[in-house]
Amino acid sequence: MVIVFLLVTVSVLVAANWYVWRRLFRDTTRTPGAVRRAGAVLIAGGWVLAVGALVAERAGAPFWLQRTLAWPGFLWMALSIYLLLALVVGEAVRPLLRRHLERRDRARTPAAAEVRQPEPIPAGAPPREADSAGTPDEIERTEETEGPRQPAPAGPSRRLFVSRVVAGTAAAAAVGTVGYGSYGVLRGPRVKRVTVPLAKLPRGAHGFRIAVVSDIHLGPVLGRGFAQRVVDTINATQPDLIAVVGDLVDGSVKDLGPAAAPLAQLKARHGAYFVTGNHEYFSGAGQWVEEVRRLGLRPLENARTELPFFDLAGVNDVAGEDEGQGPDFGKALGDRDTARACVLLAHQPVQIHDAVEHGVDLQLSGHTHGGQLWPGSLLAAAANPTVAGLERYGDTQLYVSRGAGAWGPPTRVGAPSDITVVELASRQA
Repeated sequence: MVIVFLLVTVSVLVAANWYVWRRLFRDTTRTPGAVRRAGAVLIAGGWVLAVGALVAERAGAPFWLQRTLAWPGFLWMALSIYLLLALVVGEAVRPLLRRHLERRDRARTPAAAEVRQPEPIPAGAPPREADSAGTPDEIERTEETEGPRQPAPAGPSRRLFVSRVVAGTAAAAAVGTVGYGSYGVLRGPRVKRVTVPLAKLPRGAHGFRIAVVSDIHLGPVLGRGFAQRVVDTINATQPDLIAVVGDLVDGSVKDLGPAAAPLAQLKARHGAYFVTGNHEYFSGAGQWVEEVRRLGLRPLENARTELPFFDLAGVNDVAGEDEGQGPDFGKALGDRDTARACVLLAHQPVQIHDAVEHGVDLQLSGHTHGGQLWPGSLLAAAANPTVAGLERYGDTQLYVSRGAGAWGPPTRVGAPSDITVVELASRQA
């Protein structure tokens, strides 16, 4: 099955890239030549860089090599998606544009019946002066032998012209989309505020603020500068508690320890807490748990702490199961006082079902990125109960952050990054 899946995936990618090459380079040129060859090299080379970036990251290649491949490779991945989508949309525009040009050309070209015929010369009338096209007799003789004169075509053919217009527009739209989406990530996440009422929350905790940040994804693209922007944004909200709910990094402590150093500056009255995401288990989860502890965050590894007004619990990500470190809800929640409100940190939204069984009042998650690259939200919705925002499951509420950073392409389209300030509300207030 794995081989079949790989064959299907490769076949789809090859077909999609052949289509992009055809529309961008073959259909916009008259004959084979340098432009078509350059297009083939560009597309093939872009995917070589993209695959190389993925393999280098997962294989733990030297960090300088990861950074060299990451920027062009990951950006090409995003650009390819939107080139393909724009060209597909262009298929609907092509016939409309061709019909418009045909109508315009018919309006400019006189009908055959309206073509001026040479007038007969009355007997005894003086001969007419020849115009630039010759005398009427000469014109008539020419038309008898060569046919009616047609205006010479100006510029490329109609089909070539349409192909160039659609290809140029598609390329501009794709570049603009990726450029704006990358700017949105690199400038840093924006603050989103959500109020969540909890039935068991005492009056004294009304207005308690939790800064929720997920999916920062420090790595070969997003480094120390990005981490500093995230920390500054969180601290500016003056939260009572900070929750880092997984996927902090894509790489080892050795490579990314300096990038994560600004996390030591996080400030909240009740501290900062951390739970693992699936990417921590690709990056050495044990080492990162110790590193964030050294930076002043408190890891919740299937553990719970009793705060003055409610319980705060955290479970490991489901990816830890392969290493014997998966989520253990019984350990984190089994012996707690169920009369107290409970907030759970769990990276993936799919963990909500276990949270409901254990009487959790609010689960805070990330993982989905909100889809990151539209229409990726459709795929994310198929794999997660909630893609972004607040939803209720029985007596348990689930809030899913879109995340602060990005994985792969440092680009977001239709899913802006965020740091969410969740303000708890007491129904007794």
